[in-house]
Amino acid sequence: MNASPSAANRVAAVDCGTNSIRLLIADVLPDGRLADVHREMRIVRLGQGVDATGSLAPEAIERTRVALADYAALMRDAGVDRVRMVATSATRDAANREDFFGMARAELGSVVPGAEAEVITGDEEARLSFTGAIGELSSEAGPFVVVDLGGGSTELVFGDSDGVKAAYSADIGCVRITERCLPGNPPTAEQVSAAREFATERLTEAFERVPVDGAHTWVGVAGTMTTIAAVALDLPEYDSERVHLTSLTLDQVREVCDRLISMDHDQRAALGPIHPGRVDVIGGGGVITEVLAYELSRRAGISALVVSEHDILDGIALSIA
Repeated sequence: MNASPSAANRVAAVDCGTNSIRLLIADVLPDGRLADVHREMRIVRLGQGVDATGSLAPEAIERTRVALADYAALMRDAGVDRVRMVATSATRDAANREDFFGMARAELGSVVPGAEAEVITGDEEARLSFTGAIGELSSEAGPFVVVDLGGGSTELVFGDSDGVKAAYSADIGCVRITERCLPGNPPTAEQVSAAREFATERLTEAFERVPVDGAHTWVGVAGTMTTIAAVALDLPEYDSERVHLTSLTLDQVREVCDRLISMDHDQRAALGPIHPGRVDVIGGGGVITEVLAYELSRRAGISALVVSEHDILDGIALSIA
């Protein structure tokens, strides 16, 4: 990748979550919109075991370092002059989080001196996700409820084209629920029932804090949601252009989630559009998505899910543009 004449307006955003680390390099257009130069995602499972141990595993930090070093090389080659990296759920409370931040400081500093990763609050995470998710949607489709279902947390955001009205970050994600509730391969009926109870419990406060009853459109972002859409479309391999802005009925959502939850590892791995790093946790993500679908149908009368490839990564880039 080479620098272009627009490189002076070129920014990079890095989103480091519990399960994946993602990069967006984009040019800032005169009207303030973004033009993608490069997008990439890698599964690094930074949150491996953190729910049980309270610390980031050294091997997880090393996997993340390798990915971030490659991202830094891409940024340098592209002529990026501004970068923002945010770290979410897995790093918020880790006892050894400085090991992670020292590593990130060294890699990012090779691109922009002084750059470092930052922990953002669940509220800011929610707002950045909302900004990225609704950018291409008509204001007439609002108000929106945007759900960012990650590895360790799930953000629920309500708002319209004027901005966010309410947001909450729930302490549950596809990695966390899998490690806590779904050890079976495939999970037993008892394990699935316990997972649904856990998801309902953790999401109850989110729905109490975020008044979704006025929402007209549900927008789902991040890997669980995009994977569910890809499976529903029966894609032979993942195709972000096909997935972006796909609309699924809630019946379609439930059917796909039920399939993914009931499958064993090899059956999920045989599905072309599922990234190998999501095979073990997509069932847990399906449980959370089913609970969300039930609650949004009951509380807001919502009957469909719109899946967006644009999310917190775009919001991060816009925040520095």
